[in-house]
Amino acid sequence: MIRGAGTLPAAMALMPSQASKARPTMQTDEKAVILNELELGRDAFLEAVRAVPEDLAATSPAPGRWSVVECVEHIAVSEDFLLTGITQAKPSGAPVVNARREAAILARGADRTNPLISPEVGRPTGRVTTLADAIESFLAVRERTIRFVEACEEDLRAEPMTHPLLGTINCQEALLLIAVHPRRHASQIREITEGGGL
Repeated sequence: MIRGAGTLPAAMALMPSQASKARPTMQTDEKAVILNELELGRDAFLEAVRAVPEDLAATSPAPGRWSVVECVEHIAVSEDFLLTGITQAKPSGAPVVNARREAAILARGADRTNPLISPEVGRPTGRVTTLADAIESFLAVRERTIRFVEACEEDLRAEPMTHPLLGTINCQEALLLIAVHPRRHASQIREITEGGGL
């Protein structure tokens, strides 16, 4: 009895160590939601640019406004920047869950009612000059994002990163921002084409 009683604290002593090694994981249903949003954003954007003639895509609709090529470049470089931040982020404590903020990103991420000024890192600088090249650039980085999510096992809410406009966010929120961002600019491109700007 004495020997048996002595083994109990030793077994219990292993429990905190084992728990500390267990990392939160991304849930299958949440992964499916993000993948669906990534595909929806990609498809909505491609639908918007499909109607833009190549010879007019580099034309600015008005002074100080981006051309369609510049919009596509902005989306691609912004996604590349955020995806790099996500892949370089490290776990930091327990996951930070803010369901209201995540829902707001999905609900309002494509809303152009309140104009936003792009941070310097996301501004177009002529990295691409044709619509075809810009679209290819966007599709390449979107494919990398999709592949990352498909292979992701960890809970990205436990991994903080810095967004140039929003400050500290978690990587789950960053992925949602990536997913809806093209829809915002799909609306912008439709405004240009339907409004006679091109």
